Amino acid sequence: MKRTRISALFLALALSVGLLAGCTQQPSEPTATPSAQPVESTQPSQEPVTAERPEVNLAMLSGPTGMGAAKLMADNTDGLTLNDYTVTVAAQPTDLTGKLTSGELDIAALPTNVAAALYNKTNGAIQMLALNTLGVLYILENGDSIQSIADLAGKTIYATGQGANPEYVLNYLLRENGLEPGVDVTIEWKATGEEVSALMISGEAEIAMLPVPAATSVLMQNSEVRAAIDLNDAWTKAGAQGTMTMGCVVVRTEFAQENPQAVENFLEEYEESITYVSENPEEAAALVVEAGIVPKEPIAKAAIPQANLVCITGEDMLGIQDYYRVLWDADPSSIGGAIPDDAFYYLP
Repeated sequence: MKRTRISALFLALALSVGLLAGCTQQPSEPTATPSAQPVESTQPSQEPVTAERPEVNLAMLSGPTGMGAAKLMADNTDGLTLNDYTVTVAAQPTDLTGKLTSGELDIAALPTNVAAALYNKTNGAIQMLALNTLGVLYILENGDSIQSIADLAGKTIYATGQGANPEYVLNYLLRENGLEPGVDVTIEWKATGEEVSALMISGEAEIAMLPVPAATSVLMQNSEVRAAIDLNDAWTKAGAQGTMTMGCVVVRTEFAQENPQAVENFLEEYEESITYVSENPEEAAALVVEAGIVPKEPIAKAAIPQANLVCITGEDMLGIQDYYRVLWDADPSSIGGAIPDDAFYYLP
């Protein structure tokens, strides 16, 4: 199986030049007003796989980290995949971590910081298979007073993602701009993006931090809301090392050792799925909704080009270590107390 590679240095420079390549495609550079650019595509005809297929228990998260798997999930339903996947779509990473460690799941999407923390907690019971999502966070405002991170002084931010990348990225950026979270800025953490979105859509909340596609949904439903700050830009302006990398896919180490062909099958099919979703947002939007990853097609269609979907595998994954170092310097507990060693990365 051929899987494209990019250099770790290229990963570290990706957001600043907007040219990061993920497996076989490039993610769209985030903009302040996400909009879809449909690409016409004809899907090749496929025949169901007749040979016995390896069984894999697979879990994805709703939102950006699950969007790239929509084509794989549809093909699996039609019996077209090399593996026979039993698929779960979860709302929160905490719904998946225990099932991974218990062996109930074999492969799962997780926030990158949660993956590192779980690796450290379990003494290497999981490995990273691929990076799948770069930075997708925005500060949204009902108004026009926020132009920079410094302008958040004295404000209340509604957000989701406590204990995951959004919390640690926001805290880092606030402190880099001389603001102490909880002192200079109030952060109201909500359990789901839907809660935060509802507050912004109704106008009850003035400022929120949300990822695509939740941010896309708010912008589409309340014309008074604008994307005030792209946190990719804020990350670069702060001089942070590495690329803001939100999502990844992990595998149980034992499963990978015992089922290398199933893992290789997954990586091949996952790469193809991400490529299809990225290049065909109009067609893929229906699959994303069908999979339960995003609630409505117009939102999925608009969000896909802004979701920064990638498929970075092998040694090129090690480029995330710069990002992990920033998180560790800011709060070692964010990644489980230590930057993962090389054994964390699946390198067949």
